[in-house]
Amino acid sequence: MSTDSAAKPAADATAEPRDFVRQIVRDDLASGRQAAIRTRFPPEPNGYLHIGHAKAICLSFGIAREFGGWCNLRLDDTNPGKENPEFVEGIKEDVRWLGYDWHELRHASDYFEVFYRAAVKLIEDGVAYVDDLDAEQVRAYRGTLTEPGRNSPFRDRSVAENLDLFRRMRAGEFDDGSKTLRAKIDMAAGNINLRDPALYRIRKVTHQNTGDAWPIYPMYDFAHALSDALEGITHSLCTLEFEDHRPLYDWCVDKVDLPNHPELWQPLIDAGLPTTPAKPRQIEFSRLNLSYCITSKRKLAQLVNEGHVDGWDDPRMNTLRGLRRRGFTPAGLRLLIERVGISKQNSVIDYAVLEGCIREDLDATSPRRMAVLDPLKLVVTNLPADHEETLAFANHPKDESFGTRDVPFSPQVWIEREDFAEVPPKGFKRLIPGGEVRLRGVGIVKCEEVIKDADGHVTELHVTLDPESRHGLPGADRKVKGTIHWVSAKHAVDTEVRLYDRLFSVPAPDDESDGQPWTAHINPEAKRITRGWLEPAAAGAAAEQRFQFERIGYFVADRVDHRPDAPVFNRIVTLRDTWAKQAGA
Repeated sequence: MSTDSAAKPAADATAEPRDFVRQIVRDDLASGRQAAIRTRFPPEPNGYLHIGHAKAICLSFGIAREFGGWCNLRLDDTNPGKENPEFVEGIKEDVRWLGYDWHELRHASDYFEVFYRAAVKLIEDGVAYVDDLDAEQVRAYRGTLTEPGRNSPFRDRSVAENLDLFRRMRAGEFDDGSKTLRAKIDMAAGNINLRDPALYRIRKVTHQNTGDAWPIYPMYDFAHALSDALEGITHSLCTLEFEDHRPLYDWCVDKVDLPNHPELWQPLIDAGLPTTPAKPRQIEFSRLNLSYCITSKRKLAQLVNEGHVDGWDDPRMNTLRGLRRRGFTPAGLRLLIERVGISKQNSVIDYAVLEGCIREDLDATSPRRMAVLDPLKLVVTNLPADHEETLAFANHPKDESFGTRDVPFSPQVWIEREDFAEVPPKGFKRLIPGGEVRLRGVGIVKCEEVIKDADGHVTELHVTLDPESRHGLPGADRKVKGTIHWVSAKHAVDTEVRLYDRLFSVPAPDDESDGQPWTAHINPEAKRITRGWLEPAAAGAAAEQRFQFERIGYFVADRVDHRPDAPVFNRIVTLRDTWAKQAGA
């Protein structure tokens, strides 16, 4: 697995996306192999979607859109007990948030009767049998990568006996795990997935859609392949870990042969589900792997269950709902997928590439506002204490279409504490005793006096304003080295600010070679809560409205907790990559 530390150059916006999957689609259309493109996105509703799913969503839905076809959203609900309607609704919401919609919403459970009939057909054709081996025995008989497996002693049961046992499995006569239906393929196959894989298992668990109607449930490989065939999917796009499963996928599709056996899918016609079975083509691509990330559903659930985070939508999580609450944009995520491309080579993308894509989108789309997070009072002493005025500020320095806003100014303002230094470090260009800076939009101020408390801490700065240095006046061209932002102390709105960062402090949190559990790599600085002062035009934002707080970073009004009368803002990303220096240290 290679490591990519930088994104590919931005693609020409007018150029067609080019990758091997799209080329296959183009060739299939040009040759007449396919008349239309039909894809699907088939998540399991056993957790919320994460950033790895974003690539699959963008590819399956994106290709269907680009080539005038359609994409189904299919919930692969074949594992009752771990699935939840809450996850189903979350998946639908996340797909729409990312910018896509589906042709039809389907569930694997819609096809349970068809799967059962297909399994009966395989038994009648002599290519499936009921096995009594338990899970441990199956593993022992399976063999290894270098040694062939052994036939189960139950492999040669007659068709009649297998049909009887399978129907009794369906009737609920047997205990969980006591029997399985297995495909009869080849126990000596080099591909272990073809060594008589299980097609059905007994699980007496209530299903979210079908209740207690089924005590048996199809295995993923069987259900997935037949679902694609039933829906007429032309290109079944999967990540690389399914490459070794493709021979089994094709075996299931070919042996059941749905297009030539309409009696198998007659229940769907009777139920009013449009069905035109076809033979799908499975194509594998590399998954999206990011440094500083965990994408295991089990580990994401562990983070939630053990209280390391505040839920599935915690802005530190790389679930899509967590990224959304953090303030990441759908356009920024789609740009990431475009930049990293589609290939057959597994690689790890530096998290900085994701942050760069988000910054690029936010820079173009986010209005500017002023905020101060570590306040130091600055008093303009040569203005009357009751002086007030309203200044017009551009909402976006690069795009006049954003218009302007009114910003109140008074002689007492808050500035960032780091914008003043009594003993300035080398290269410091902001305010120092006796020094001058430009107060953004107001003019040039000179530090005349530094006020300290009894402990010697700076509490206040007294400055004088050059009234001729404001924009449009004769002294506006006078040069000073620094410009700092501010908010009027009289008008500023107090706000809660949540400073979020990467959840993990090491690039490969899954790597436990240092003897530490992966949870030991959680970054303690990934969430810091502070207070800040905002200009009024920011405080009144709607939930999920994003801004650039000038010179600080990009922030979003929290979609859950923010209210105009009690603002809560989350940091989306800093203005620049703050991890690059750490990596190079």
